[in-house]
Amino acid sequence: MSTKEYRRILLDGDSVQTTLEGNELVTKDGRSIDIEEAQHLPPTQPSKIICVHLNYESRVNEYITKLPPAPTYFHKPITALNSHQGEVIRPDRCKWLNYEGEIAIVIGRNCRNISPKEAKDYIAGYTIANDYGLHDFRDTDAGSMLRVKGSDTLCPVGPGLITGWDFHNKGIRTIVNGKVMQDANTNEMEWDMNYLVADIARNITLQPGDLLLSGTPANSRPVNPGDIVEVEVEGLGLLSNKIVHGDTPIRDDVGAQPSSSEEVVSTAMGGDWEFRGQRAAGGQGAKFYKSSIEKK
Repeated sequence: MSTKEYRRILLDGDSVQTTLEGNELVTKDGRSIDIEEAQHLPPTQPSKIICVHLNYESRVNEYITKLPPAPTYFHKPITALNSHQGEVIRPDRCKWLNYEGEIAIVIGRNCRNISPKEAKDYIAGYTIANDYGLHDFRDTDAGSMLRVKGSDTLCPVGPGLITGWDFHNKGIRTIVNGKVMQDANTNEMEWDMNYLVADIARNITLQPGDLLLSGTPANSRPVNPGDIVEVEVEGLGLLSNKIVHGDTPIRDDVGAQPSSSEEVVSTAMGGDWEFRGQRAAGGQGAKFYKSSIEKK
């Protein structure tokens, strides 16, 4: 099956769906917009964003852990949604913002209580995602990661929705300021796209446009304001975002405050603190890193 790419852009103040034709984005009424001039929007409007914790073999090995017998998940609020070329905000007083290059599944129709074999018929297509984590808040929220993964702007997706794409044996890379930081293949995944959809749909109805993020490979690391972070997936294109400093600080008169505890630093720098409870007996202890990033 041949692939086709659809992109949502802002045109004359309206959200417009376009089709990619060469270097042009073409609207249903025949208007053409140069791809470099377009103001991108997320390619879908989800009612929910669901993400799997561990799925790539390299990530499991990095954390010196074992996979659970079945996938575990967390939820990003839709207010975290961002787009291709959108700015990703690292709030003032925070310094542990990590990229996580991923592939996002886009649901095409209402999906409930299906088998993995049936799941492909409920998938509209795929897009690229970057599941940013603000680890400064890892000590809060009792493990839900609500603020770690759900803060505003921390879920850029795009640039387009690709239909007819086969997820098997595809390369995925994350590039920071021109340097490859994550480099993996979808064959590393323990649970494929169809399995993830069927698993969630057992007791949560998935609706058209919903996003399921399928996991990240090893080497998620912190980035800083000014950095350009790109996620490139074979056959899906390239998602690019710039990290910016948030001028509005995290308020200090309410709630838990950003921290740099051992858990925060270890997780942000690739240690195994987050998954200590899942390691087999006799595994290595948590790795603790001190980094020059603390000076930035």
